[in-house]
Amino acid sequence: MKKIKNIIKNFLVEEDGIGVVEIILIIVVLIGLVLIFKKQLTQIVNDIFNTITDKAGTV
Repeated sequence: MKKIKNIIKNFLVEEDGIGVVEIILIIVVLIGLVLIFKKQLTQIVNDIFNTITDKAGTV
């Protein structure tokens, strides 16, 4: 029982995870996608806000 408890404790304390390089690469890819699709994203957001504004008057 003590051995299982130690295994679980070690698993919870373990700090392996995503490194800084992976996080930076993900951010760079996301920024690139935003720059590539900026016009489309702006249009979608504007359409959503226009729809919200139009529907808000009916409530």
